[in-house]
Amino acid sequence: MRIEGALTVLPFLIGAIALGVAGIFPEPWTWAPMAVPAIFAVLFIGLLPIKRFRSRGFHMSDDRVRVVKGVMFHADTVVPFSRVQHLDVEQGPLERAFGIARLILHTAGTHNASVTLPGLAHADAVAMREEIRAHVKRESL
Repeated sequence: MRIEGALTVLPFLIGAIALGVAGIFPEPWTWAPMAVPAIFAVLFIGLLPIKRFRSRGFHMSDDRVRVVKGVMFHADTVVPFSRVQHLDVEQGPLERAFGIARLILHTAGTHNASVTLPGLAHADAVAMREEIRAHVKRESL
């Protein structure tokens, strides 16, 4: 999450530094454009990832998964295995580099049709996918 935050803020910070060095703004305001991206850098790299990490969680029982998330707006979602249509384990380049993955449960319906569990160890995500798939298979028989 911190690397994603850094990659998000980095272009703005570079642009602000370039504006400050170029002297586009009058003398008292020369370094002022760097203040806003610097504040966002502190938020996106330092504080928000910690809050996002602490505000996420899940619990998998015999017949359902409960997912809780949200820093400002909290969501508590329960997905019964009987509603699962298909399952995906996905990895982006950063996730692959750190050996983590996202487990995505796709369900019937339009509202909250997919539920994502990010930040799982890749082996854990695959094991959870297989366990849920086995349960869905047993129920469909």
